[in-house]
Amino acid sequence: RIWNAFREQLTQKTHQNPINMSSGNDTTKLAATAFFAATAGAALSYLLLKNRSKSDPVHTHTPNQLIARTSFIFPDADNVSKAAASMSHSDTQILYPHSHEERMRRRIAARMAVEDENSLPRQSVTVRVPASSANCGPGYDCIGMAVDLWTEVTVSRADKFEITAEGEGADDMPKDESNLLVTGVKAAYDTAQKEMPPLKYHVVSRVPYARGLGSSSAAIVAGIIAGLVLAGHRLPVWGSESLLQIAASIEGHPDNVAPVIYGGIQIGIHNGTRWITERVPSPPGMQLVMFIPDFIGKTSAARAVLKDTVSRADAAFNIGRVAFLVHALAVGNLDNLKWGVEDRMHQPQRAQAIYPHLYPMIKAAEEAGACCGYLSGAGPTVMALTSGASGDIFTQREKERTDFSVAKAMMQVAQAYNVKGRIVVTQGTQEGARVVKVEPPFSTADITFRDNV
Repeated sequence: RIWNAFREQLTQKTHQNPINMSSGNDTTKLAATAFFAATAGAALSYLLLKNRSKSDPVHTHTPNQLIARTSFIFPDADNVSKAAASMSHSDTQILYPHSHEERMRRRIAARMAVEDENSLPRQSVTVRVPASSANCGPGYDCIGMAVDLWTEVTVSRADKFEITAEGEGADDMPKDESNLLVTGVKAAYDTAQKEMPPLKYHVVSRVPYARGLGSSSAAIVAGIIAGLVLAGHRLPVWGSESLLQIAASIEGHPDNVAPVIYGGIQIGIHNGTRWITERVPSPPGMQLVMFIPDFIGKTSAARAVLKDTVSRADAAFNIGRVAFLVHALAVGNLDNLKWGVEDRMHQPQRAQAIYPHLYPMIKAAEEAGACCGYLSGAGPTVMALTSGASGDIFTQREKERTDFSVAKAMMQVAQAYNVKGRIVVTQGTQEGARVVKVEPPFSTADITFRDNV
């Protein structure tokens, strides 16, 4: 009907202009060709879409179906149908980039074949754990950073209990079952619900003992990991962070144990059910300049000088500073760290009662070029953060960095206050605790793990 009406209209126009009749016929033929081509294309598209909608119901969804579209995350092809049948309503929600734990939960559920929680018990294991710097100023009991100083602990099955040690604090650490290393191993065996056998412990410590650099957390985490490997027991991580729960329950807070386990800069909180952590980006080129006094700092004594309550003004001050600290680290603005590490909850009280050198040393470090300075953990170590490092620092010109001048300034203050100690320059580490040797090994003839573990 459309074509007949169109042709009749063209005919009437050509009758009104008989001089251009031949031209009108050409126009009619051209229009007819275009019309038929368009009609055929439209009809073909309609038929294809109709046929696709019948065979693919995903493309005929309602608004509710759009919200509840199923999303599989790397499922095994053979198990897709089984996994889809077992998924609850929450499993049909669209995953977002930040949904890491849900992503892993679905991945495990889709594979159906769950690995046995118990593996082969081992005879001996060596665990490498980093130092850590807690609080970072205002982040009291909730923020910590892994430090590139390492302790190695070897735990072996034996006929009788024994602890030997060498390196930092070897003479000061307890050699009986009160050692937190043993506490960690016991916690692992309790979790595995297995009887703990007689064990021999050997510690090669490069983490200063009781100096505010997380030596206790390093011992706890090393013990738990060693115990789990010896017992042949594995723990879930995604959605539970079971290793963190064990370590934080012993330590009482996550600011040291979280970076020891995971590396990097970690924020840890308790959500009412369990401890949870998130990583904060570490700016490139950042170095750590530490003044480590010769005397031991007891956490119990450092906590004893703190009040049980804080004023609203001080609480607001610390909330703002910790937000500023995390933002400065996240965006790599090291200049803002000076304000981000300020604190009113513990540093002023500890400086007045125990560490009179703290604030003069921080001021000297900042004036010498440090981005900031703060009391590491409960002390006595004073930590300064510097910038400018790139690659191996011993092949880089010193004037491009500030660590050397900052170290000299901090040592001058220590001498002025008659505080004996030493300066250690290192950096943060993105790597946490890990097994470096085990008997029998995890590696096989076909699969070799890092360091042939």
